[in-house]
Amino acid sequence: MSVDAVGTTRRGRGARKAIRQTRDVKMLPALKRNLPLTEPMDAEQISRIDAASMHILENVGVVFRDDIALEDWRLAGAKVVGDRVYLDRGLVRELIRTIPETFIYHARNPANNLPFGREHAIFVPMTGAPFLRDLEDVRRNPTLDDLANFHKLAHMLPALHSSAHHIVEPYDHPISQRHLRITYSSMKHSDKTFMGMTTSPKNAEDVMEMCAIVFGEDFLETHPVCTGNCNGNSPLVWDETMLGAMRAFNKRNQPVLCSPFVLGGANTPASVAPTVAQLNAEALSALAYTQVVRKGCPAIYGHYLSAVSMKSGAPMAGTPEISLMNLMIGQMARFYGVPWRSSNTLGGAKTFDAQAGYESATTLMALQMAGTNYMWHSAGWNEAGMHCSMAKFVVDAEQCAMAYRMAEGIRWDDFDEALAAVADVGPGGHYLGHPHTLENFQRAFFMPELFDNNSIEQWQAEGGVEINERALTQVKTMLNEYEEPKLDAGVNEALLDYIARREREIPAADALNQDI
Repeated sequence: MSVDAVGTTRRGRGARKAIRQTRDVKMLPALKRNLPLTEPMDAEQISRIDAASMHILENVGVVFRDDIALEDWRLAGAKVVGDRVYLDRGLVRELIRTIPETFIYHARNPANNLPFGREHAIFVPMTGAPFLRDLEDVRRNPTLDDLANFHKLAHMLPALHSSAHHIVEPYDHPISQRHLRITYSSMKHSDKTFMGMTTSPKNAEDVMEMCAIVFGEDFLETHPVCTGNCNGNSPLVWDETMLGAMRAFNKRNQPVLCSPFVLGGANTPASVAPTVAQLNAEALSALAYTQVVRKGCPAIYGHYLSAVSMKSGAPMAGTPEISLMNLMIGQMARFYGVPWRSSNTLGGAKTFDAQAGYESATTLMALQMAGTNYMWHSAGWNEAGMHCSMAKFVVDAEQCAMAYRMAEGIRWDDFDEALAAVADVGPGGHYLGHPHTLENFQRAFFMPELFDNNSIEQWQAEGGVEINERALTQVKTMLNEYEEPKLDAGVNEALLDYIARREREIPAADALNQDI
């Protein structure tokens, strides 16, 4: 009998059809928040951060280590001295005003299109893990099959809105060619929106060519379909690799996350408000540059936030300062009228333990309170991003579904009917068999699948299984139930032809199993 990527016997079509009837894998719509946001800064403090950031841009400047970007800035009217660009606040404001505040992400399945920006938000899995904790909870190097399994899970989990890209690094494929297989896996195993590799300008161009094969060249000109991420080198540096990749996306009208990489206290001041002022200047300089490349192109105010332990120098997640900075950055992004990205379900724990849960819950809730639009690293992140846990991946996704329900706000549509039930039941009665309960119980209160709320006696009778083991059982079940949302045969052939040609052109060298 044949065996699939997870090492289990494939089931027959009839069995898979029966499973489909019992599991709902339909993606939740983009989250539309209806809760008030937490905004710790008043108008004067927002202006103070803005003024400090503009002062940095005008008087300290930002280094752009890229000759093309430097010439672009000269033509745009900026002051350029060597590789340092001094940006007038009037020029910055003029440029960022052309960034769309909202747009629609288009998936290859139109049912999975997503309104984005303002009150609309999406959950995106983690990416970039050099290790995984696998189906047996073993920490090891990932493969292309492991990556495919994560993309399948992302496709099946309703609260995840994207298949992302390299959730884990596939070590069984050459680094120089890896981006092609990663992109294909994102496209093949899910029909949700996805991310595109920005590890080099040419890699980004390959992603754009593959997007054009799937969606059509003309479609890209007017429809965002894929997201890139470009990290700054804090403090105040953008390098040639990221800027070249940014241009590749912007020229095709595709959005990038303009993301300073903050290690608070190490590459920023050791204080919350000045850190936000520096980060804000860095993000604004990149956002403005996207509009130099292509005016009106969608772009997203990004960042990665971590504090640094002053004892060890290690990055920390889930600390109060990170939550405060997220709340402040949300206010700044809304002040400029641009959508923004942050990271959630982060953790530094080495296993899926209480630390992982506490830190993940803290960062997840902070993003709901801050009004984040692009919620990245929403599933699987642990060990400061060094590994993606298959168990944590599905539990995080369920936590995102719970956060989604909370952020939707209070439902009032059945208020009168429910009050009528109070009169029907009266003192001392119960509501379990009332028609209103029977009609509404499935949506009235979120019922998590992976948490155990039974009595200790029942839990013990069922084997005393803890969350990590329950989650791994769920992962195995889901992967056995997965059915591929097939690409059009002609599109699939064209993608494979493109990959084969590019792999002939790109030297594989001895890149296998090198650290990156």
